[in-house]
Amino acid sequence: MPQGDKSRYTDKQVRKAEHIAVSYEARGVPEKAAEARAWATVNKDDGGGKKPGGSGRGRSTGHPAAHAGGEAGGKASAARTPEQRSASAKKAAETRRRNAAKA
Repeated sequence: MPQGDKSRYTDKQVRKAEHIAVSYEARGVPEKAAEARAWATVNKDDGGGKKPGGSGRGRSTGHPAAHAGGEAGGKASAARTPEQRSASAKKAAETRRRNAAKA
């Protein structure tokens, strides 16, 4: 299998990579870089192609890329005072209102 060949990836993995790439492009990442990052994320998440014949065959996934940020955010929030959390929530709500008015 030549380098860059995607034939061993499942349809779900391909859809996941496409969705991730679109998200990166929406944030201003160039198309080629977005595609490379997307496939790197799928590989990190699933351990490579899942179709028979690939090195990832038969292994379950812990979805590390999908869960990387959850713990850190919870710890950071817990270390703040109730007043700080409230101020942050109010600021976020105002930002959402402002962005909704633009759209």
